[in-house]
Amino acid sequence: MSFAGLRVTLVGPLPPPAGGMANQTRQLAERLTAERATVHLVPSNAPWRPAWIGRLPVLRAAFRLLPYLDALWRAAGRCDLMHVMANSGWSWHLFAAPAIWVGRGRGVPVVVNYHGGEAAAFLARAHPLVRLSLRRAAALVVPSGFLQEVFAGFGMAARIVPNVVDLQRFRPREVGAAHAGPDGWTTPHLVVPRNLEAIYDNATALHAFVRVRALYPEARLTLAGSGPEAGALEALARELGLAGAVTLAGRLDRDGMADLLRTADLVLNPSRADNLPVSLLEALASGVPVVSTRVGGIPHLLRDGVSALLVAPGDAPGMAEAALRLLADDALRGRLVRAGLAEVERYTWTQVGPALAAVYAAALGRGENEHKELEPS
Repeated sequence: MSFAGLRVTLVGPLPPPAGGMANQTRQLAERLTAERATVHLVPSNAPWRPAWIGRLPVLRAAFRLLPYLDALWRAAGRCDLMHVMANSGWSWHLFAAPAIWVGRGRGVPVVVNYHGGEAAAFLARAHPLVRLSLRRAAALVVPSGFLQEVFAGFGMAARIVPNVVDLQRFRPREVGAAHAGPDGWTTPHLVVPRNLEAIYDNATALHAFVRVRALYPEARLTLAGSGPEAGALEALARELGLAGAVTLAGRLDRDGMADLLRTADLVLNPSRADNLPVSLLEALASGVPVVSTRVGGIPHLLRDGVSALLVAPGDAPGMAEAALRLLADDALRGRLVRAGLAEVERYTWTQVGPALAAVYAAALGRGENEHKELEPS
């Protein structure tokens, strides 16, 4: 059987703006709806009303929280289960924890789906409060073994339900459309698909790109994201003599990102903390080789020398060396691309759906023998 007839309240951020967790929330809603579940969405990032409240840091939280609590209460009254997308910091306290307690008050099982590469630092500060709320949840799921280990370190058990990548949307470009052949590259296009925030360390990618440009003067770099460091990164690009070679594309929706990745020859991920970034799954699915830092959950996703090349965080020379190695070694590039395409097969709905179905079944109090009632069709 399928998820048909199940009533799910899905709580989490929704695009716009597009982003890893927002895209996962929307994609989960689409997948469950396609499986004939009834999905009611409660966005945790609904626009402020009136809009000018968004410019007032403290007051805006209250103006968003009160309508959010009302929406949660009403939605919980007409569903079988709540699925809450959660993250670290204030996002947990303002959105995830209230959703758990509302579900508890309504007598509805709550599945908490935790994301975020900063979980260890957050739990070190807030694990008593997090544990207090999670005791009221029916299940805690995380997308990676890395986060499972982090929560276990604080005495909280989690089950793994991976993120989902859409292989129909994110796919390799047409054969023959590559920008280089086995004899070398002329205009390699490098992409950094992360937001412009300190944690993602886009500055290191710019410094690495200087070294790439020394050998490939026509190389281009696109930063695909938005954030508070946009101005500083523009200034750094000018300072490094890269102004004409670097494009700040802003935050792209999923179709825009898919189109961009089909023009990419290499993806750089310079982040200083990470979990299991959807952006890297999308790069692998697009047939683009990856050079990434080996932080957080990245080594759970990518194997150095097998499905990507991994370097230390903040190591611009190391990142440049790995990028140049890939541009110079067509056989290595081909092996990484093939391994990446094989790896992302683990993150399709065909694989993820049954794992989520088992979690839902357990949360609803159905035994292991009844999990098939919720398996995707």
